[in-house]
Amino acid sequence: MKTFKQLKWIMTALFFGIFCSNAIAQVTTISDATTINREWQFSARLGYDFPLFDEDFKYIKYNGGLMGGLSANHYWRKWGIQADLDFLNNSPDQDGLTGSKYFEFGPTTQVLSYADILVQKENIKRMFFGIGPAYRHYNTSKTFQSEFSLLIGLGKVDGGEILVEGERQNGTLDLLTYHSGFDNLTLFTGKAQMRFTYFFNEHWGVNAGAYYMKHFGGAEESSENTILRASTYGSGLGANNSVYYAEANTFSTQAIQDGEGGIYEAFGEGYSIRGDVDNAENIRRKIDLASAGIFVGLTYRFTPTKKEKTIVEEKPVVKEEPVAKKYCIQVTAKDKFTKEVIPNTDVALKNSKGEVVKTGKTDAFGVTTFCDIEPDDYTIDGIYEEIALEGAVAKKSEFKDDTTLKKEIIYSDRNFIVKGKAVECNSTTPIEGISVVLEKDDKSYKQVSLTDSKGAFLLKLPVAGTYSLFGRKDGYFSQTETITASNYDRDKTLFVKLEICAEKADCGKAIGLKNILFDLNKYFIREDAKPELNKLVRFMLDNPNVKVEVGSHTDCRSSHKYNQTLSQNRANASVDYVVSQGVSRDRITGVGYGETKLLNECADGVTCTEEQHQLNRRTEFKVICPK
Repeated sequence: MKTFKQLKWIMTALFFGIFCSNAIAQVTTISDATTINREWQFSARLGYDFPLFDEDFKYIKYNGGLMGGLSANHYWRKWGIQADLDFLNNSPDQDGLTGSKYFEFGPTTQVLSYADILVQKENIKRMFFGIGPAYRHYNTSKTFQSEFSLLIGLGKVDGGEILVEGERQNGTLDLLTYHSGFDNLTLFTGKAQMRFTYFFNEHWGVNAGAYYMKHFGGAEESSENTILRASTYGSGLGANNSVYYAEANTFSTQAIQDGEGGIYEAFGEGYSIRGDVDNAENIRRKIDLASAGIFVGLTYRFTPTKKEKTIVEEKPVVKEEPVAKKYCIQVTAKDKFTKEVIPNTDVALKNSKGEVVKTGKTDAFGVTTFCDIEPDDYTIDGIYEEIALEGAVAKKSEFKDDTTLKKEIIYSDRNFIVKGKAVECNSTTPIEGISVVLEKDDKSYKQVSLTDSKGAFLLKLPVAGTYSLFGRKDGYFSQTETITASNYDRDKTLFVKLEICAEKADCGKAIGLKNILFDLNKYFIREDAKPELNKLVRFMLDNPNVKVEVGSHTDCRSSHKYNQTLSQNRANASVDYVVSQGVSRDRITGVGYGETKLLNECADGVTCTEEQHQLNRRTEFKVICPK
């Protein structure tokens, strides 16, 4: 009751403060009603909540606790609407019991000395959401503001179970009082709140205030008995039994020992019990819950519109010719199957007369925008790498003020797009002006693309078949990439990204031919060596004035004479194959070097691995320098 009296004084003082601030605001408020327009405010607060529970539980009290909340206000000048969200926390506790002192039990005034008072409890957690009208007063500069609001909404109440026990000197526990608390109740709830705010700049302010909250209809006691069932007293509770309240009123050790069954078997006869149990009064109460509190917090407001100026004198009205409004169309190029955006697509905008009024190219995000256009019926066409996209139509009725009209044009070709780059082998240096060829193995399909200054090229790849990708340029020997279209899924992939390399074939520079393998002690050309020799054939056909020397090398094993003869035969076999593919014999020479040009230290008498010997067994070619 002392806490409640203090709270009443606090509430009275705050109401008096609002009255005074309102009187000041009435004197200093701006007379021009047009100066204060609609305004939003958002507030956060933290404070202390005082429980005002209508209960008479013996040895139990309810302490205050922290509260926090958020508010949103929308004002039309002085009147507005407010929405609140609050979280409140109160704690039950034992009341008036001291473990170190004597404690009187029952009408016979038996005296027990307790070594300690034990409390098991669960805090009462409440949540409130409500909405309602709000009224405010403010001074001329709008730096000080007082508000009053009435809110109606829903409250959630949960927790509050408490078990108080006395521990005797010998360790025996006596239940002194128990209440079951509340179990996740939803109650119709009202709240009255007053708040003072001081704004230290145009947007931000600090606030302080007080409130009173009432849960209507009463909070029904819980039947869960979570703490009680976990204690020794819960052993007498059946699955369908519940205890709402119990207190010690008489004390008899004999009664505890004998018992009478049901809950009394655990409690004993010296207790008053309310609950759904044997010999207990089956009264389940609804407890009137309310609370009040004080808080401080921060407020943010949207700057109100500026004061409208009063027109002092009339000005002649000048009739202006209407200006035709201009609009924008944003066009996005997309792939029909993968939904990928397509950059560098040429886009044309045509009016209802078929005239091209705007052209553009999509950016890296597949977008181009046409602005400063008048409403009309437009058609939008697009071309990417000589392939027309499915166009779009923009109707005159679709144009809206302050809105960019968005349209899509669709790439529906089923071919893949090979998006690649040509570089010098073993470097990142791009090769400009090299013709990149995509050719099917059976020669039934062929496409050529010339690289730009960055070595970039684009080619169309059908969705089936196996293809070779290589480059052609004077003085360059190109590697070949094999592409199997079935390795890609057109529904998931549009762009196939590849890189090819080519080496400068300077005269006298040895260029290795990979995978020119011969059977042991043999020198005929195997099938798996022909693709690499075909690259040499293509190089010589592309460079008709070049003469080439093909050199064959062995490792150090076997005799020098044997290796010399074997390498010469292998070089001659390579020359014969190249000549058979249409190259004049006077342009190509075969030289067997045997073991005379080893690339490592694996000479006679040196122990080496097979991999080290393999490095020396190679076939190379070099352009013969003119005399």
